[in-house]
Amino acid sequence: MIENAFAHLPALEPGTVWLVGAGPGDPGLLTLLAAKGLSEADIVVHDALVNEECLKLARPDAILEYAGKRGGKPSAKQRDISLRLVELARSGKRVLRLKGGDPFVFGRGGEEALTLVEHNLPFRIVPGITAGIGGLAYAGIPVTHRDINHAVTFLTGHDSSGIVPDAINWDAIGRGSPVIVMYMAMKHIAQISASLMAAGRRADEPVAFVCNAATSGQQVLETTLGEAAVAVESSGLEPPAIVVVGEVVRLRSSLDWLGALGGRRLQPDPFRQSGKETA
Repeated sequence: MIENAFAHLPALEPGTVWLVGAGPGDPGLLTLLAAKGLSEADIVVHDALVNEECLKLARPDAILEYAGKRGGKPSAKQRDISLRLVELARSGKRVLRLKGGDPFVFGRGGEEALTLVEHNLPFRIVPGITAGIGGLAYAGIPVTHRDINHAVTFLTGHDSSGIVPDAINWDAIGRGSPVIVMYMAMKHIAQISASLMAAGRRADEPVAFVCNAATSGQQVLETTLGEAAVAVESSGLEPPAIVVVGEVVRLRSSLDWLGALGGRRLQPDPFRQSGKETA
């Protein structure tokens, strides 16, 4: 029984905040600790990227408070969200801050936790499956594969002001990372693609966009680095999306397990077929 699985886990105490990762979408990817927190919280302060199916696991009388931040749309300020957590905890509530993916991977969980530290409030971090790994897995794209890469880079496609971060060394990443996984990059994909090709990446290198990953609305666009901007614009796809650049995208023809459940015929490993296998 699921209750037995919860028995050894810590309780969400009054006046405490849990910063919880909800994973990329599918509620089945929630951790046991996340599910237990949802069952105990007085109030769940959640992001825009949290799947509604995950919110249905909150206890029936819990208050669900939206605190989403979406690029280009009116959003709560981060400082206000952090102080709201302080206010709720000080009032004695059991507070669960539910964030898409993992709270410490481009999720601003660190900022919120530091505010709780500033106000001397107890908190717990509950990691989640980040979309850059779990979302790609639901698209049949592994972030590492021994026949292809021994390194992967995760980066964000825009900074707090909404533009491509100046701090990213695109030349170094383009030359040094065989697989690049990008969060919040769809809007600036033309600029990013140009930067990577200027660093030496091939125009025909495979790229995939995974939108609404690990949900019933998941969509996947496969294209190339040189055609990425045009392909996205003509596709009509919209964020949220994870973008992956690298040869691992070719494995989707063999590993699209969700597509196979719907009748897609999977192909043999393209790299072993071409003789590019390792011992």
